[in-house]
Amino acid sequence: MKSLSVLLALLFIASFTFAQKLDGSWILTHKNGEAVSGVEYVKIYQDGYFAFGGKKIAGNEFLDTGGGLYTLEGGLYSETPDFYTSDVERIGKKQAFTITLSEVSFTLTAENGSTETWKRLSDTKDELTRNWVITGRADKEGNLNQMTPGDRRTVKILSGGRFQWIAFNSATKQVMGTGGGTYTAENGKYTENISFFSKDNNRVGASLEFEYQLKDGKWHHSGKSSKGDPIHEIWSPYSEAYLKGK
Repeated sequence: MKSLSVLLALLFIASFTFAQKLDGSWILTHKNGEAVSGVEYVKIYQDGYFAFGGKKIAGNEFLDTGGGLYTLEGGLYSETPDFYTSDVERIGKKQAFTITLSEVSFTLTAENGSTETWKRLSDTKDELTRNWVITGRADKEGNLNQMTPGDRRTVKILSGGRFQWIAFNSATKQVMGTGGGTYTAENGKYTENISFFSKDNNRVGASLEFEYQLKDGKWHHSGKSSKGDPIHEIWSPYSEAYLKGK
């Protein structure tokens, strides 16, 4: 019995270690063997979660987004989306792929034979590298209101120098908004450079600077929103604030 427990523990560690190879940011380069042009899709992986956002390069028109839990074991990869704007029927359903993975790229092959190839942008990490969910926000009077993430939640994934936030309801399959781009986090300063924004293409190219602190494992985020309104938010690790209760 003891040897079986050790074996299972080793298998879990090996699976987790292999999955970490996807952590970071990636860009879609080929679909069904043909080079992608005219659009840009960036996908972020962190803490067993993924999110992607797409836009037209000319005019920065937002196209679609998707994301949720994933697993990676050997050459087998699966996704179970929490949100998926281009095909809401995929939400909550596990889809299996085979994966060919190297240090610089990976190719997913679906059961119907369709393929996607993604090239690594970066696997850099910093103290904010994590998948987060919002759990607190101050009102106009400065009172901090706690939020319990449920079917409706806002997730923010940071890894490989890229960020994406998504406000969605997994029960109604709605996405209320999303945005993403590059970021830096150092010396208490967090800066976002917006590369896509579902609500307003004109925000693309803007840079927003915030103050941040990590307190008891939570991310305290303050500054001004893209509309210029003051904000103070608290973000908690997704695995603790949402998944733990599932």
